[in-house]
Amino acid sequence: MEASKQLTPFLSVIGQIQPTDMASVAASGFLTVINNRPDGEGEGQPSSAEMAAAAQASGLQYHYLPVIAGQISDANVSDFAQLLSQVKGPVLAFCRTGTRSSSLWALSEASRLDATAILAAAQSAGYDLTGLVPRIQQRWTEQQCVPDAAHSAQSNRYDVLVIGGGAAGCAVTASLLKRDASLRIGVVEPSEQHYYQPGWTMVGAGVFTRSQTERPMAQCIPEPAQWIRAAVTGFLPEQNTVVLEDGRQLAYRTLIVCPGLKLHWDAIKGLRETLGKNGVTSNYVLELAPYTWQLVQNLRKGRAIFTQPPMPIKCAGAPQKALYMSADWWLKEGVLAAVETEFCTAGNVLFGVADFVPPLMQYIDKYQTQLNFQHNLVEVDGEAGKAWFVVTDAEGNQQRIEKSFDFLHAVPPQRAPRFVRESVLADKDGWLEVHHDTLCHPRFGNIFALGDVCSAPNAKTAAAVRKQAPVVAENILAVLAKREVRAVYDGYGACPLVVERGKAVLAEFGYGGKLLPTFPLDPLVPRRLAWQLKARWMPSIYFDMLLKGREWLAKPSVLDHAPHRPTAVQACDFQSGTKE
Repeated sequence: MEASKQLTPFLSVIGQIQPTDMASVAASGFLTVINNRPDGEGEGQPSSAEMAAAAQASGLQYHYLPVIAGQISDANVSDFAQLLSQVKGPVLAFCRTGTRSSSLWALSEASRLDATAILAAAQSAGYDLTGLVPRIQQRWTEQQCVPDAAHSAQSNRYDVLVIGGGAAGCAVTASLLKRDASLRIGVVEPSEQHYYQPGWTMVGAGVFTRSQTERPMAQCIPEPAQWIRAAVTGFLPEQNTVVLEDGRQLAYRTLIVCPGLKLHWDAIKGLRETLGKNGVTSNYVLELAPYTWQLVQNLRKGRAIFTQPPMPIKCAGAPQKALYMSADWWLKEGVLAAVETEFCTAGNVLFGVADFVPPLMQYIDKYQTQLNFQHNLVEVDGEAGKAWFVVTDAEGNQQRIEKSFDFLHAVPPQRAPRFVRESVLADKDGWLEVHHDTLCHPRFGNIFALGDVCSAPNAKTAAAVRKQAPVVAENILAVLAKREVRAVYDGYGACPLVVERGKAVLAEFGYGGKLLPTFPLDPLVPRRLAWQLKARWMPSIYFDMLLKGREWLAKPSVLDHAPHRPTAVQACDFQSGTKE
């Protein structure tokens, strides 16, 4: 399959794809596929029915909207725009070359974007649409006579602008509104769905269904915050402004950056092409988690390899949780003796907090797992059933080794989104730079970050957000009131390490690996209580408490004095138009 070409964060286009490509499409994060090519247009072209069946098998929505090449009508454009407004994104649209799909997008956007912006976006994706300029300009002119109330509303300036509608964005918005319901808050988020990502490991183990881990974004962004359905492309912090992908600029008094991180699939050669087939899977993609469970149930003998990339990654315990839950199933099915399990981690320890290593090692031994440190996955050939690792020895010497497999659970390297890592707000490693205690940017005192994208050296988990959100909320209010920021974060993170069906180790810790247990029990003992917390209560705690601003055992510590010298705050005075 050729590489897709992104027109917006919501929509990408591509030339003709095959039914066998649908698993890769799902693994790339797309939720919907639109076919703009009429059946029978070319020799050997798969039918829409074949494409629909393959899409459905990969958990994708599929829509057939055929358009005759060179004959795009206004009705076609209207149908395409209406379809985009209704489906889940991100969306992949295809035709023979991708040009038809790009043209449909360009004409559907002509009522709100001028020709220059549309042509530039298409050109960056490799499509020359200059021939559409007359139609684009005509549609633009016609629309200017019609007031666009929605666009005007989105042009507002905000007391607080939140970038990202995931766990961090929704939780901090709810915490702010709980403290001051009069705040004007905008949440910039292009996705239509919200996900409880910690539950995907349980989907891959047959414990949760997919539906337990997703809800419409509209149900998750707290009211009365305004949901801005767009994506960010850049920051202008000296002007207290954020630039959106359609060229709009939003102004703020304070800014919270929490768009999460990105999975870097292309860092591992061949992995993207084989995901979802050939025994290659990953619980880090919701669409693939059911495939993980399918593979686990079907494997009766052979080699099963589980990988972990270099840190930092989202939920560092998730790669080995996939191992434990799979091996536990094989053990209970009586086939573990015929399944050779390996855990290949790019790190040099099993878990970053040393206290939890001994109880986890008991399960490594129980499942007879070969533990391979300093093994970094760099290439996969799914059809051949082979994977290649770069192995680093104690002296720093490296060699490339080959391993065969029948089952591969792969976890890719992870990094901040491009608009963050290439911005002036990023640290040297590309993460949104913050003071580790106040979560405030060291150079721009009215900018904060939390969640997976921030540079604080805490575990990147939803549990960390539970403690970070109240800290950021308190400090945002301090900035708006021109006071020092004094609420501090202790680095709390938690990872319920499910080691078998019915037991988990509830790892809770802060900066420096300090143990921070919530319950008065030995945290190093696998317990049924921790399993119940993970398997029964966590989804409700997440959706009904964390995202609603119910700060369960999360009151932030507030110091008598600011923990470090405050930076200059550039909070805009919207009435005068000056900076304070």
